Amino acid sequence: MPWTPNLSVGVKMIDDQHKIWFQKAEKLFTAGQKNQAAGYIGELLSFLEDYTKEHFAAEEKYMLSIHYPEYALQKQAHTMFIGRLAKLRSDYEASGGNLTVILNANKIVLDWLTQHISNMDKKIGQYAKTIQK
Repeated sequence: MPWTPNLSVGVKMIDDQHKIWFQKAEKLFTAGQKNQAAGYIGELLSFLEDYTKEHFAAEEKYMLSIHYPEYALQKQAHTMFIGRLAKLRSDYEASGGNLTVILNANKIVLDWLTQHISNMDKKIGQYAKTIQK
């Protein structure tokens, strides 16, 4: 599932990072479908895990800078998802690179990200607009 304009938060830095996240997740899904080398998929999973941490840190810094009232909820969701990503990578490695594990992991990641953007991140953009007036 690619990033689409309806997933826009309305904050350029956040939207740009979300687009990169979706591009990498899409590559991961495609690699799994094409049964590409397990090492490549493992590398992509590691990248996603690292990039997610960077993105969440930038997003959290932005939320603090605008005194976003739901920061604690966002931080909690981010911490949970980082743990989930680590478990997905661990499950993938433990399975010996099983294709089913990687396709399932990708679906979990994309579903969570889409829901998180739609239900939580969009509120950041809405709040940012209210303080810019």
